[in-house]
Amino acid sequence: MSRTHAVTLIPGDGIGPEVTDAARRCLEATGVRFEWEEQIAGQAAIERFGTPLPAETLASIRRTRVALKGPITTPIGTGFRSVNVALRKELDLFACVRPCRSYAGVRSPFQRVDLVIVRENTEDLYAGIEFAAGSAEAKKIIETIAPLTKQPLRPESAISIKPISAAGSERIVRYAFEYALAHGRKKVTAVHKANIMKCTDGLFMETSRRVAKAYEGRVAFEDRLVDATCMQLVLRPHEFDVLVLPNLYGDIISDLCAGLVGGLGVAPGANIGDAIAMFEAVHGSAPKYRGMNKANPTAMILSGVLMLEHVGEADAAQRLGTAVRTVLAEGTAVTYDLKPTREDPTAVGTSAMADAIIAAVQAQPMSARASR
Repeated sequence: MSRTHAVTLIPGDGIGPEVTDAARRCLEATGVRFEWEEQIAGQAAIERFGTPLPAETLASIRRTRVALKGPITTPIGTGFRSVNVALRKELDLFACVRPCRSYAGVRSPFQRVDLVIVRENTEDLYAGIEFAAGSAEAKKIIETIAPLTKQPLRPESAISIKPISAAGSERIVRYAFEYALAHGRKKVTAVHKANIMKCTDGLFMETSRRVAKAYEGRVAFEDRLVDATCMQLVLRPHEFDVLVLPNLYGDIISDLCAGLVGGLGVAPGANIGDAIAMFEAVHGSAPKYRGMNKANPTAMILSGVLMLEHVGEADAAQRLGTAVRTVLAEGTAVTYDLKPTREDPTAVGTSAMADAIIAAVQAQPMSARASR
């Protein structure tokens, strides 16, 4: 019998509880045993604890070292900062890994796309060092830097600070190369805007080039400007393999790449640190669909596949991934967004699609190792 894996389960907001439950059921169908520690974050946590990220939730993740998290709502422009960002920073989950691959049965602009975004998670503009327009702090910063930069700044400006360090850049670039080696990938592309952001992105570029030298002959390397990369991804996505990027560019380009393969509904994600890992779908909480049993659970289930790989359950990960691909390719028991038209009456709900994936898992033979 395989060992039991302790996992913190955070259902999330909006459609989160539905897609998370679908993923949980599919994971259990592989025969792998889990001890789920269910915790809350986001809106439900605010209502109960007065904070979107309770200490109990953080303590659970630190204890289990593995979390499966549903999407959480973040208000735009006002309210608390992103719980997702807070979790990554608090737990030092420095590497965000987002595979983007084509699936038979999923309509997309391209076929046979298979690339991986490796995004730095703790620095850059997402560090959240901001000062409101008109605040005493913003005014002080403007007064301080004006004589240093010799550039005029409007006194009513809001200020955001972009920290990028050599240490942070080195560990994410090294992670990207090690990921490439472990997964049989051939090339790493470092993406930046060093022609304009000469100090911050320049440091990221220089560090990437330095780290790449240690992998010469094993993994190819190139670096590209972020704007050119966006264009080239749309024109020739097959030229890319693993892309490593600072935080903000990584967020934007991972969504672009999801669009190349059919959208966020098939985009899984992993947030990896030295001791802790958290797995989540890339898409948001879609609160208007809450409780309607309509949401596509694919991205959340594929995030579960990444979790299985992380905890050493490679056979189960392969079987669940194969089951997802089978159901997508058949195109029968899939949600409305995966049908030729969104009004297709044959579309099924979240739970029914999970049932189909479970049936596809159970139709496969378990390896001797998985069934011990």
